[in-house]
Amino acid sequence: MRPLSLSAYRLATHAAAPFAGVLLSLRLNRGKEDPERLDERRGLTAAPRPEGPLVWLHGASVGETVSLLPLVERMTQPGLHALVTSGTVTSARLMAQRLPPRAQHQFAPLDAPVFCRRFFHHWRPDLGLIAESELWPNMIVEAARAGVPLAMVNARMSERSFRRWSRMPGLARGMLSRIDLALTQSAGDAQRLTRLGAPAAQETGNMKFDAPPPPADLRELAELAGLTAGRKLWIAASTHSGEERAAAQAHLRLEPEFPDLLTLIAPRHPERGAEIAEELREMGLACALRSRGQRPERDCGVYICDTIGELGLFYRLAGVVFLGKSLIGAGGQNPIEPAKLGCAILHGPNVGNFADAYAPLDAAGGAIVARDGNELAAALAGLFHDPSGQRDMARIAADVVERRGGAVERTLSALSKHFATVLS
Repeated sequence: MRPLSLSAYRLATHAAAPFAGVLLSLRLNRGKEDPERLDERRGLTAAPRPEGPLVWLHGASVGETVSLLPLVERMTQPGLHALVTSGTVTSARLMAQRLPPRAQHQFAPLDAPVFCRRFFHHWRPDLGLIAESELWPNMIVEAARAGVPLAMVNARMSERSFRRWSRMPGLARGMLSRIDLALTQSAGDAQRLTRLGAPAAQETGNMKFDAPPPPADLRELAELAGLTAGRKLWIAASTHSGEERAAAQAHLRLEPEFPDLLTLIAPRHPERGAEIAEELREMGLACALRSRGQRPERDCGVYICDTIGELGLFYRLAGVVFLGKSLIGAGGQNPIEPAKLGCAILHGPNVGNFADAYAPLDAAGGAIVARDGNELAAALAGLFHDPSGQRDMARIAADVVERRGGAVERTLSALSKHFATVLS
């Protein structure tokens, strides 16, 4: 018997489906949808289903889809096809660059019964893997109705999310009871998912420690390294509104001591580049915008890296990274990629979404907490004055991340045991 709360949710989303065009138009005007691919959000596509077994993998945005890449690589090698879905324009563009052969991307359908039903009717996946905490009731119900075996991979259920779902126990159990297997980042995640109704949950570790570092155009890296040779250099990456100002204030505090300083800023939402440049110019800083083809010439103090898919380039160039969404807002950003690329890592205090990654980095000395712009400037000055210490810090960060790998192998092993017929 379906829980009343799940039935009510399905009825409400069914009634709202005719108004999806209004929502999509609003999102399109804000740059949050691809105008050429809006039909995919309604479960429609012109792309044919590939012949043979198909594994569907779903992640919310960039971080989740990147963490799925090692699984996609391994699953497509023996001849399976992979379909990766996500809900953001940025993740779609990144997947277009990084998905291997035999894999393709689609936007996930909005969570209305008719849209999800269309999606599964067309793609007919043989197995569905849902990353982290992407729990959409209609997506899960319609997958189960279509006979698609489901697993959660790299699953997490924070204490905060657990308390929220605990207030809707029928809805939570109605979804999770349809999940055949939940492979979690930690034992605590497994325990919380089990309490909410997941029938089979086990810890396999965090696959983000196994994700490949972002690639870089080596020719462009060499050219930028030549342009910036001899300068003190750092990057504020994946910043959110307000953090660019903090980075600029740190730059202004450091500039008298390091007149050759170059600050890179890579906003989490690249479309904000022009807005950031205007704000920083009002603070007296000379800025250049990468999206406009500008270069970090000697008279440039702040280079705004407002492009998609180039963090691997800038991490390799800078060597010192401050990760955003940690001073303003909450949750933090993933430190694993810059750690793998030999960066010394700075971050604010609000990193709850990646606590399992930051805690060992902080404890070992591979990362430093900066609680405001002043502490950020002080930490940068310390690293600039001590290049050997900066290299040690980067080495420690890389070692911490390497020691925590292996989740992908454990995940594949658990999936193969549970879904042997599908994956054989």
